[in-house]
This record gives sequence, C-alpha cells and structure tokens, in this order.
Amino acid sequence: MQMVQDILIKPAGPDCNLVCTYCFYLKKKALFPESTRHRMSDDVLNFLIKGVMLDSGNPVSFGWQGGEPTLMGIKFFQKAIDCQIKYGRGQSVGNGLQTNGLLIDRDWAYFLEKYKFLVGLSLDGPKHIHNKYRLDHNGRGSWDKVVYSGKLLQDKGVAVNALTVVNDYSVQFPEEIYKFHKSGGFSYMQFIPCVETSPSDPEKAAYFSVSSIAYGKFLCKLFDLWRGDFKNGEPTTFIRLFDSLFYSYVGLVPPDCSLKQTCGNYVVVEHNGDVFSCDFFVEPKFKLGNVLHDNVSKMLNSKRQLYFGKLKRQLPEECQVCAWLPQCYGGCTKDRIRDKQDQGVNHFCSAVKTFLTHADPFYRRLADAWVQKQAAAAQNQSTMAHAAYPKIRRNSLCPCGSNKKFKKCCGTV
Repeated sequence: MQMVQDILIKPAGPDCNLVCTYCFYLKKKALFPESTRHRMSDDVLNFLIKGVMLDSGNPVSFGWQGGEPTLMGIKFFQKAIDCQIKYGRGQSVGNGLQTNGLLIDRDWAYFLEKYKFLVGLSLDGPKHIHNKYRLDHNGRGSWDKVVYSGKLLQDKGVAVNALTVVNDYSVQFPEEIYKFHKSGGFSYMQFIPCVETSPSDPEKAAYFSVSSIAYGKFLCKLFDLWRGDFKNGEPTTFIRLFDSLFYSYVGLVPPDCSLKQTCGNYVVVEHNGDVFSCDFFVEPKFKLGNVLHDNVSKMLNSKRQLYFGKLKRQLPEECQVCAWLPQCYGGCTKDRIRDKQDQGVNHFCSAVKTFLTHADPFYRRLADAWVQKQAAAAQNQSTMAHAAYPKIRRNSLCPCGSNKKFKKCCGTV
C-alpha cells in the first residue's frame, strides 16, 4: 500500500492570467461550468491538508500548480502552512509552487523564502522565444515581467528552477535557451516537450507541437552543453530529464514518473476538492473522489488509480523488444495518445532513440565512476568501523549483532 508522499494541488483550477497558446489546462474549465471563477475554499483546503498530513509518510511534498496558483493570494498559502503545522505529526514538509511569475512581488518573495518554497518559474528562454506563445489576455508577451520576477526571487534567496516548454519554435534554439537560463542564474532546468491534439482536427497534433525528429536534435545539443559544463566529473547545471536518466543506469528508480515502469504514485486535487489520477488526465474517467468525502490515501490506492498506473505498461510490441526500454518504458502515457497518427507509440519515440544512442556511452562511464565511488565509500566506512573495535572488551558481545563474543567474531579480523 502506497503512503501519500506527493500531492499536486490546483487551488485556482484552470484559471490563469495568461492564455498561452499551447496550454493544455485552460480547456478544463468545461469540467466546472457552475462558475467562471474557480477558487479553493477554506473548508476544502482544511480537509485536504488534514487528510494528507494524517495519512502521509515522511517526508511529504505539496505541489501547487494551475492554471496560476498565485491568483489565490498570499493569505491562502499562509492558511495552507498553518494547516500543515496544525495537522503535522513530525513529518518533514516541502512545498513547491509552479508560477508564470506575473503576480510575484516583494511580499511574495518574502513569503516564499520564509517558508522555503521551491519555485518553478515558467520561462521559455530569451524574449523572442518566450513571447512566441506565452501571451496575456490582450495578446501581449509576458517576458519582461517574468524575467523581473525571477530576479526578484533570486535576490531574496528563493530557490528557483526554470521550466521551459519545447514547442515547434523553441526547439530550434537549444543553445540560446540553455545559455540564457545559465546566465540568468537558473542552474536547475526542466524541459517539457509539447504535443497536444489539434482543436480543428482531432486526428492530428496541434501545429505548435514539436516533432520527434526536431526534439531528438534538441536533446542531443542540450546534452552536449550540459556535459560540457561538468567539473571534476560532476555537473554544474541540472536538467531534470538528464539527471533522472542517470538513475536507470545505476539500478535506481528515476524520480521522473515518465521514466518509470508504472505511474500513479501521486494524485491531483482540483479547486473544489475533486481528485484525479494525474494533471494530464483531469477528466471524468479518472476522477477518484473528493477530499470532502473520501480518504486521500484510499483514493491513491484505489482500483481506479492502480488501473491508471498500469496503463503505462500497455506498450506496443516494438517498445517491449526495444533495447532502450529500461531507460524509457514508453515515456509519458499522455504522449502516446495526443496524436492519433502515433498509433499508441510515444510521440517522441524516435527522439528518445536518437538521444540515447548519442548519450549512452557517457552515461555508462558516469555510472561506472559512481559505482566505484560508492564501493570506495563503503570500504572506507568498514575500515573506520574496524578501527574502533580494539576499544571494545574482547569478552563483550560483538557490536555487529551476531550475539557472539567479540573475540570470536569481528575481534578476530
């Protein structure tokens, strides 16, 4: 049975002060026709956090997204913190905020630094790239304000990551985007490839979606830039996909759910308390319940959620026999259904193959070095432990837990 450790919350639902051309979530307003303004009530917030804190493991992480979550105002998030403190059972609690930055001011920066929020700032790169699709309701670009907000947050000591959507335009500029983020102090970056169904033709991908061929070239160039900034065998910039892939090379479970065999290890809570399997699948078919009436832990472990998680395993035969399966596992489930022409295969399949063919030799060398370092650390720890043994009485029980006398156990080493 899974413990609740990560939960994604959309306190303002699909409401946003931008109308980004490629946004997949704005259309979710159709699910909540009872109002044009969507805001989480204090009752829903209290029920939600109480349920999570009482049922969660340690640590527990709250992710606040949208739409645009800062539309809720600072007072709402202060109530959230107060609830976490009130209902906490000694857990370590983390809060993450994904924002477009438009409402960030000094008060927000002070609050976010005070409570150690990790902030993801939606920033697609230099001005001509960012303003291509990230527009306000008057059709104006948002770049100037977003860059200002990023600098303000950094100056106040807030931990800020850059989240970049890779679309049909931005995919042409991997080096320009990488260097822009790096020069702006964003050493932690996340790149999300865009593929959405065309509103005018449900059989095709939308025009702003990135092609697999172009995305493969983008990843290879980005990887070379990332690798080129290594110092003493360690990265100096951190890209979520590249970091997560490394886990698969050393036999660990990647933190990025798109690289796992199954998904469904977190749930999404909408403004009215409705709970869904994933923010890419906020639709009636994958509604799990409501926090006002249902237990969060039970919803996470429900048959419907388990069914959703196993959908990732339903791979076409070409994936099941692919040499890159342990590094990919078919990618994100939503990337297999957005473009009907993909016929159930990951829209970015060729990109993944191109990239991994390019990056695999380096990852293998990196993994070998890591394994050797771990072995050396273990040997050093063992040596230090044995060095302490002469201080133990030889007729005492051995500290290794064998229930033997020390002189007949580790004392003979």
